[in-house]
Amino acid sequence: MRVLVVYCHPKPDSFVAAMRDAVVDGLNQAGHEPQVVDLYAEDFDPRFSPEEHADYERPGENGKGLEHYAEQLRSVDGIVFVFPTWWYDMPAMLKGWLDRVWVPGVAFDLAEGGKRIRPRLQNVRVMAGVTSCGAPWWWSKLVGEPHRRILLRGMRALCAADCKQIWLGCYQMDGSSQKKREAYLATIRRRFARLA
Repeated sequence: MRVLVVYCHPKPDSFVAAMRDAVVDGLNQAGHEPQVVDLYAEDFDPRFSPEEHADYERPGENGKGLEHYAEQLRSVDGIVFVFPTWWYDMPAMLKGWLDRVWVPGVAFDLAEGGKRIRPRLQNVRVMAGVTSCGAPWWWSKLVGEPHRRILLRGMRALCAADCKQIWLGCYQMDGSSQKKREAYLATIRRRFARLA
């Protein structure tokens, strides 16, 4: 299985980078083909420009300069998002990647009149989120985990109808011990090593 690992963190030596490495290790153990997109290393611009907004509903005109990301989406069987939770959501860089890359003609088609969308990413059979969070688990649930809903409900709806969902979170990161962090990395490796 070809798996796109979308990684988003500004520090190359962060714990989130270790999470990314654990995902890649697990995928490799299972015989999958991970392909990492490092949004900060690639200096991805998350800003949605006025020109992009004007061309948003015009496939072929939208997504200019981002075609390689669209090709990656079309060529994979799974997507794993690896990122920190900041203010209960994904970083702006990752949200901007979704805004600018998951456009009509790439992730979905707009039906006549724009009232319904038709998913285009039927090739994507697995969607996962791997995150760290400073808040406790119960508080994250109370807030509603907007990042989880966006990825595993909204974006997943543009994928295969039977798309498998995976969510792994390490909560109360700010006060976590080395032992807890190592256990979380081991959980990530195990989970992706058994991905069928």
